[in-house]
Amino acid sequence: MKKVSIIDVAKRAEVSVSTVSLVLRQKGKISEATIARVQAAIEELGYVHNVAAANLRASTSNLIGLIVHDFNDAFSTRVTASVVQALEAQGFMVFLTQPSDNPQRLEQCLLSFTRQGVAGVIYLAANATRDTLPEVIENCPLPLVAISQSPLQSARDLVMRDNRQAGSLVTRYLIERGHRNIAYIGGGKDCLIRQQRLLGYQAALKQYGMPWREEFTPACADETHAASLATRELLEANNKITALLCHSPNAIIGCIDGIQQVGRTVGKDVFLTQQVSLAGFEDMMHVNLTSPSFTYVSSASDETGRQAASLIVRKIREPELAAQRITLSGQLVVRGSA
Repeated sequence: MKKVSIIDVAKRAEVSVSTVSLVLRQKGKISEATIARVQAAIEELGYVHNVAAANLRASTSNLIGLIVHDFNDAFSTRVTASVVQALEAQGFMVFLTQPSDNPQRLEQCLLSFTRQGVAGVIYLAANATRDTLPEVIENCPLPLVAISQSPLQSARDLVMRDNRQAGSLVTRYLIERGHRNIAYIGGGKDCLIRQQRLLGYQAALKQYGMPWREEFTPACADETHAASLATRELLEANNKITALLCHSPNAIIGCIDGIQQVGRTVGKDVFLTQQVSLAGFEDMMHVNLTSPSFTYVSSASDETGRQAASLIVRKIREPELAAQRITLSGQLVVRGSA
């Protein structure tokens, strides 16, 4: 069966080839009647517009390269979905890769992007223990926007979470609820996300004239057993603790287990000495299916994706645009656990 061409569409619609091209690219001043005729011809003939070929001829591209390291991370998954949705709404397509932490694979990803003719790159940083981007990303010649959950020292365009604000926000909320002994469970000592949240936590304590107690902030591996053990040891040594800030989804589950092991329960009533309030830093549906549901500071993942998509499009259309540094704050979502 003969492949339908743009010439066939023009003949069927009784217009010029250039008019069909303008309709396909949504350019020029074309009457609604002409547009309807062209679209009807496209549907009747089954014409498929080859966007890649059109971009090649016009020396333009509607492809954006997206580098994601960890699809098991809830933040990365939601940001990816938001980026794709926002870019598709603006007529762009996403070329997704997952190089893990392999520098050679990362370099190969960028090479593939170049060969595919992508217009720009969005890089979702994964390593929360370093405050710099990989050298190959920092030196990428394409328009590039980096997304990070921790602060970065970079000359590139950045969209980041405000972890210090999150730590301060949830700590102030607990203090205003009557809590005077609040602890933070989880995260490795070298984790920049943890360090920033603790700065916010410490600032809130100082604001209310409360002491900082280092023993109330035990670091541990990001796994449920480690968090459970740290929680149990902390509560056995400090039975006046009435609230816990949980670093991660694994820390939440571990905290719940540790609380139960010492004979206490999860709840928001500070005046019931057996109850321990729990709060975290991102929405976790598998936890919120339990009772009580979980209080958290949102990760702003959807807005992060939208901001990154908007910024990369601006960088493509305005090459001389100065580097942007966007920091997004989360919102407190109060539920049954605190």
